[in-house]
Amino acid sequence: MSVKKVEFKNDSGTVLRGLLHLSNKPDSVYAIFAHCFTCSKDLKSVKTICNELARKGISVLRFDFTGLGESEGNFSDTNFSTNTLDIVSAADYLENNYAPAELLIGHSLGGAAVIQIAEKISSSKAVVTIAAPSEPSHVLRHMKDKKDRIDSQGEATVLIAGRPFKIKKQFLDDLEESGMKNKIGNLRKALLVMHSPFDNTVGIDNATAIFVTAKHPKSFITLDNADHLISSRHDALYTGRVIAAWADRYIERDPGNERRQDDKTVKVINDKYSYSTYIRTGEHLLVSDEPISSGGDDLGPDPYKYLLSSLGSCTCMTLRMYSNRKKWPLDTIKVSLSHEKIYAADCEDCETKEGKIDRITRRIELAGDLSSEQKERLIEIADKCPVHRTLNSEISIRTELD
Repeated sequence: MSVKKVEFKNDSGTVLRGLLHLSNKPDSVYAIFAHCFTCSKDLKSVKTICNELARKGISVLRFDFTGLGESEGNFSDTNFSTNTLDIVSAADYLENNYAPAELLIGHSLGGAAVIQIAEKISSSKAVVTIAAPSEPSHVLRHMKDKKDRIDSQGEATVLIAGRPFKIKKQFLDDLEESGMKNKIGNLRKALLVMHSPFDNTVGIDNATAIFVTAKHPKSFITLDNADHLISSRHDALYTGRVIAAWADRYIERDPGNERRQDDKTVKVINDKYSYSTYIRTGEHLLVSDEPISSGGDDLGPDPYKYLLSSLGSCTCMTLRMYSNRKKWPLDTIKVSLSHEKIYAADCEDCETKEGKIDRITRRIELAGDLSSEQKERLIEIADKCPVHRTLNSEISIRTELD
C-alpha cells in the first residue's frame, strides 16, 4: 500500500486536497471517504479505516471539503449541497486518473452526504454510512443557541468542538431542504449502516430510521462501545475490515488485470512518515510494522516476528511431510518461538565467545498417538527444515540499487 497526496478542483474551481490510499492488490477497486461535519480527512480513525481498506484491496480517496483542512475556499460559503458536489468532483478525479469509484463511505454528516449524492455517481455500487444522521438538519443541535441570530442577522459564529465557524443562513436553509428520506428510499444501491448504540452525538435512532427507510439490499452492523468519532484504534480497524468484507459482495474485481509475479520474488514497499511496510509475494499481500510503543501503528508483526513465523511454519510443514510419508499418527503440531540477544559467553555450544549473539528458542508440541521414539525422531527432523538450515548456514546478502 502507498499513500499519495492529490489535489483537484471542484465545480466552482476551488482546489480540494486529499490523500489517496493505493492498494497494491492488482484487482483493487476504488472508494471515496467523506468526513464528518467540520472535521477533516486527517481524523485518526479515518486514516486507520482507509489503511485497512487498502490492505484488503480497496483503494480509498479521503479529502477535505471546501474550506476545511488543506482544501481552499471559505467554509462559511459552503453548505450540505456544496459538500455533496465536492464528492462528485472527487469521483470525477478518480475516474479521470485511476478508475471509477464503486464504493462511497461517509462518516457522520459525510454519511448523509454520500447517500444524498450516490445517484449522481453512476459508477458507485454500494454505500456505507458510519454514525450518520438520518436528516442532515441534525447538525443544527450544534448551533441551537445561535439559530435566532443566524435567522435575524444572516450569519453567526458558532463554536463546534471548541473551534469557531461562521455559519450563514443559507447553510441552515439548505439542510432543511435536503429531502433525505426520499433519497434513502430511492437509493437503489447496496447500503451498509454502521452505528454505535453508545453514540452520544448522533443517536442510534438515526441508524434505525435510515435502515427502515432503505430498501434491500441493506445491512446493519453495530459498533459496540464505539464513540461517535470511532476514536479507538481497535474500533476503527474493525470498521475497515467489516466494510471490506461486506463490499466484496457488491463491487466488481477484474481478474483479467492480475499481474502475477514470479513466486520466488518478494517485494517490500514503505512510504514516508510511517514504519508500516507492505510485502507482496505472488498474490499475497502482508504488512509489517513496529508496535505503538516504538512509534509505529502496529498494523502488523515486526520483522523479527516474521522471521520467527518463517521458521515456525517451515518447521510445521517439514514435520507434516515427514509424518505423512511415514504414516505416523501425528495430529496437531504447535510451535512456539521467541527471540532474544544473549552474551556469547553464556552459550556453551556456540563458536563465538565474545559480544552478543541471537538466540531463537523453539518449543514444539506434538499431539497424536506417537511413541517416544517417534517424537524424538520428529524433533531431530525439525532441525532439518529448510529455513532452520538457512539460518544456521553462512548467508550471503547482496544489496544493489534498483
